[in-house]
Amino acid sequence: LDLGLSDLKPNQFRELVNRLLPGYYTENKVSSPWHTSYVSAESFFENKHVYIQSRSFKTLRSRARRLQSTSEQFTETKNSLPSLLKGFILRKRRIDVENLDTLMKTKNIPEAHQDAFKTGFAEGFLKAQVFLQKTLDSLRRSRLLSFFLFVLLRFRTSSIFDAAVDPIQLKNVTFEHVKGVEEAKQELQEVVEFLKNPHKFTVLGGKLPKGILLVGPPGTGKTLLARAVAGEADVPFYYASGSEFDEMFVGVGASRIRSLFREAKANAPCVIFIDELDSVGGKRIESPMHPYSRQTINQLLAEMDGFKPNEGVVIIGATNFPEALDNALIRPGRFDMQVTVPKPDVRGRTEILKWYLNKIKYDQSVDPEIIARGTVGFSGAELENLVNQAALKAAVDGKDMVTMKELEFSKDKILMGPERRSVEIDEKNKTITAYHESGHAIIAYYTKDAMPINKATIMTRGTTLGHVSLLPENDRWSETRSQLLAQMDVCMGGRVAEELIFGSDHITTGASSDFDNATKIAKLMVTRFGMSEKLGVMTYTDTGKVSPETQSAIEQEVRTLLRDSYERAKNILKTHAKEHKNLAEALLKYETLDAKEIQIVLEGKKLEVR
Repeated sequence: LDLGLSDLKPNQFRELVNRLLPGYYTENKVSSPWHTSYVSAESFFENKHVYIQSRSFKTLRSRARRLQSTSEQFTETKNSLPSLLKGFILRKRRIDVENLDTLMKTKNIPEAHQDAFKTGFAEGFLKAQVFLQKTLDSLRRSRLLSFFLFVLLRFRTSSIFDAAVDPIQLKNVTFEHVKGVEEAKQELQEVVEFLKNPHKFTVLGGKLPKGILLVGPPGTGKTLLARAVAGEADVPFYYASGSEFDEMFVGVGASRIRSLFREAKANAPCVIFIDELDSVGGKRIESPMHPYSRQTINQLLAEMDGFKPNEGVVIIGATNFPEALDNALIRPGRFDMQVTVPKPDVRGRTEILKWYLNKIKYDQSVDPEIIARGTVGFSGAELENLVNQAALKAAVDGKDMVTMKELEFSKDKILMGPERRSVEIDEKNKTITAYHESGHAIIAYYTKDAMPINKATIMTRGTTLGHVSLLPENDRWSETRSQLLAQMDVCMGGRVAEELIFGSDHITTGASSDFDNATKIAKLMVTRFGMSEKLGVMTYTDTGKVSPETQSAIEQEVRTLLRDSYERAKNILKTHAKEHKNLAEALLKYETLDAKEIQIVLEGKKLEVR
């Protein structure tokens, strides 16, 4: 039905619509199809025109549509409550339109055009309502999602800041469970006495240190010692890791510190144990990685100062990096008592091995002391792992108990790496490896101050084709000059053997790590240990800052030590060429030889058939 509207000019069309809907174009007059928005003033809604544009990937959704006049929006926004929830309920907008029939009669619309006008008006209105409803639904969903995110974040942060700290009762953990650190146990015994009987100390006017710092390598039993203190005294034990305090939210670390100490004071006497103390108590520096760490350590310092004397709360911290701790944290009155927890000696290792062996089924022929002598430098955790690996090996082999064979296998696996039997090595490389490792073994066997041989193998382990394991008979607390020179000579034995047997044109890269170790020892002798006649006892901690003359002198001394060591190794292998050959052939035949078997071969005897 053609109403002739397409022939009307824009101003004529607006005049016609104004007659049908008085005030429509006067209230919603748009001066330009492009609309300018001003978002920085309070008059934002007055400056906005009456069209709201929603942009998306669909062309249809980027059309302009009229929701309501800007003045109505501004009034409704000002009158609405500033609550996030209020925004979810959008009021229905009432269209203030007169009865359509009355309107057409008033405006004298021809009767022939009235049906078409009603139809067009109704269709347009319904389409607009559907489009508007979709927009309102989208707004409701987005605001509802925002509300739930807000609530989730609010409760999440509340739980972070107000997290409860629950104590642990450790009645079944005592000093009997701690092995190999007798001196540390003795120092902590007075802490237990204080927690059990504080009056014994206060009557004499004495005050126990507020904080006790346990310092030692990883795996030596620092956490177990702290638990044993609480277990012996039968008091609550609060455990916290230094890395758990700081998170992404500002103030979380300080709040957790306050919560921890508040709970501890309410349940005194008790023990607070902070593991990895250097994570939370490190030196205060400006760092973009940890911008709020200073707040956490400041709160920790304040809480430790806030204790009353003999309040009954003992703080125990553990670290393997005491140099990183803030000086204010370790001053007297805070962590003023330091207890060193070293790696166990041979007696301590024996006790630890007995403790863990009693937890598994083992043969009575197992001698823990022999294993202890061969595990110099092992921590308590490493010894526990050794026993566990032996138990797993016995289970895999179908045995009903652990024997010395499984324990030796486990020790070799830890010291030299796992066997790689699937790797295929050709005969030429096997022969070179056998003579190379035999060279190390010969030098170690015939050098007076070298460490005794534990085992030699050409079995591929880890990243190495072969390995000679040396272990001291006793723990070494210091080393002499002759012992250091002997270590250098043993390092040179592999390359010297290759040169003597295969010629200088066929030496391999297998000695690179040996040279690294020998050079490191020589540099320490010259720059740190004062064992150079030319440079004397002066130490050079940073060789990069010395004069060119001194640097040249250091390099010359190191080079001299390495050259002399190489010559000593060459003389030994030339002297014992027969023994060298016999040992290499035995390694090619048996792949792995222990100390007794190596001694038998070097004495010219035959090994028993395996």
